[in-house]
Amino acid sequence: MPLSEDEQRILHEIERSFYENDPEFYGKVSSETLYRHAGRNCKWSALGFLAGLAVLVTSFASSILIGFLGFLIMLSCAIVFEANARKMGRAGLQQVSNSIRAKGLSEALGDTRKRLRERFRRD
Repeated sequence: MPLSEDEQRILHEIERSFYENDPEFYGKVSSETLYRHAGRNCKWSALGFLAGLAVLVTSFASSILIGFLGFLIMLSCAIVFEANARKMGRAGLQQVSNSIRAKGLSEALGDTRKRLRERFRRD
């Protein structure tokens, strides 16, 4: 149902006051899309899946309980990945794959790789 002219005017006033009061937050919110958010969650869940696999492989022979914990990490990350892939849909996945093809995988991971390297850097 479309908004009436009065409701549209009120909405525009709210947007304008929001932009004037906090332009930095407005810029951040306006640049964030569903595809970008879901893609970020997919990257983190894939990283978590690999971490769970590492836990499973390294500790399963010594401790079944820790190996099972690694399996649960892998399972939960796979579920999160699948849910976010569904949110992105075909158009979002196509947009992500096109950007990876255009930039290359290392540039697509971009800041994530840099931040991880800085976080785990030894002094």
